[in-house]
Amino acid sequence: MVLTADDIRQLNDKIQYQSVFIDRLRDEVGRVIVGQHSMLDRLLIGLLSNGHVLLEGVPGLAKTLAIKSLAQAIHAKFSRIQFTPDLLPADVIGTMIYNQ
Repeated sequence: MVLTADDIRQLNDKIQYQSVFIDRLRDEVGRVIVGQHSMLDRLLIGLLSNGHVLLEGVPGLAKTLAIKSLAQAIHAKFSRIQFTPDLLPADVIGTMIYNQ
């Protein structure tokens, strides 16, 4: 498929239109979280790609506050899991119990 100049122009218009949402989201979370632009960008990538994000760090870096602020900005449900050395994947996503 070959893109014409008009196709590229339309694509650029769509990108600019959709970027407004991201800019507003960054601004909203930026009201609470200051100076964590890289972390916020990575959180948005995980959100927009329908992926997962494991946020690690020493205490006091506002990890929970960042996620909570992002969830509030998009009107989503917020929950938090405190990892421990013995935590298993089934503890997070559950297990399937078969009826016999």
